[in-house]
Amino acid sequence: MDAGNGCSARALAAYVIGGIVLGASVLVLHLAGGPAAIPPLPLPPPLGALRRRPRRPVRVYMDGCFDMMHYGHCNALRQARALGDELVVGVISDDEIKANKGPPVTPLHERMIMVRAVKWVDDIIPDAPYAITEEFMNKLFNEYNIDYIIHGDDPCLLPDGTDAYALAKKAGRYKQIKRTEGVSTTDIVGRMLLCVRERSSDAHNHSSLQRQFSSGHGQKVDDTGSGTGTRVSHFLPTSRRIVQFSNSRGPGPDSRIVYIDGAFDLFHAGHVEILRLARELGDFLLVGIHTDQTISSTRGRHRPIMNLHERSLNVLACRYVDEVIIGAPWDVSKDMITTFNISLVVHGTIAENMDFTEDDSNPYAVPKAMGIHRRLESPLDITTSTIIRRIVANHEAYQKRNEKKEASEKKYYESKSFVNGE
Repeated sequence: MDAGNGCSARALAAYVIGGIVLGASVLVLHLAGGPAAIPPLPLPPPLGALRRRPRRPVRVYMDGCFDMMHYGHCNALRQARALGDELVVGVISDDEIKANKGPPVTPLHERMIMVRAVKWVDDIIPDAPYAITEEFMNKLFNEYNIDYIIHGDDPCLLPDGTDAYALAKKAGRYKQIKRTEGVSTTDIVGRMLLCVRERSSDAHNHSSLQRQFSSGHGQKVDDTGSGTGTRVSHFLPTSRRIVQFSNSRGPGPDSRIVYIDGAFDLFHAGHVEILRLARELGDFLLVGIHTDQTISSTRGRHRPIMNLHERSLNVLACRYVDEVIIGAPWDVSKDMITTFNISLVVHGTIAENMDFTEDDSNPYAVPKAMGIHRRLESPLDITTSTIIRRIVANHEAYQKRNEKKEASEKKYYESKSFVNGE
């Protein structure tokens, strides 16, 4: 036998022996437990599945009083939401506000309605503490799965002078956003308190609530921007801010467009609830914001408290609103209805002035004639005058609260430096 044949024979013998051993092994396993005893090898996951592994959303927390909520609050919540995937907001209790700042103008249940309506808010925690204690911080981290605690660049000090967010900073779980310049609850309350102080010099208008307050027109302006008492708004409207607050989408071709208009001055829970009802009647809610001149002519020369751009941003931040008309006409015309393809015009039953609905100059005469007008039962009996009356009824307490807050705001403005942010 030559060398080649010898190698082939040995190879053949090896294959035969290997086959016998393998067959015997399979037979033994089969007799021991049947085919089920031989588990199949798991298949490796496809590469695409590894890349698509879901990531836990980053949850951020921001708290506040949100008293007389305004576009500055909303912009803070917008910035906070941009730092994570989900925003949880703590709404501080009435008792905590009173103990640390003075009496709130709006009670907790109204402030909850306002915060829940902001379109950047995912969840809320009622009765949140004013200071971030270790116990509450651990609750945020462990029960609410919060990753970071957010606050503005303006200092938040407790009555004893300590930083309310010291523990969050120490834990390395604190992030800062830029304060929105030109507005604060202190400033808005101050605009109204100014008129309370001037009532004695305006005796012939003493009995008119509308004429007890001023939005600052004709008053001396403090151009430094510091919080030195009541003053004209220093808000500087920009196209970028409007874009940031806008939904950036229009109605679809078959959308049912609902229109509601008003002043929306000192945006409050009554406004939010009527907007919610209006939005439920269609697919797209268009809100008309009346001009300052229109409001002054219908509600008195001391209105509005907040100017057109401020009021527009307040409404734009509401999750029920899809679009606004900045400076809407008083009368709802046929041309306007056609231009915006409006299907329904609505109005609430609670408003500052309902006299116009009975006279010949009814601004809703055209939609009424077209059969597309509806009055909605307002869920809350709250108007801008309701908020003002609360200030008047307890103006001494609010004056004291404002003087205390104005001092800290003045210090902030005097020492402030540029902070990068949106």
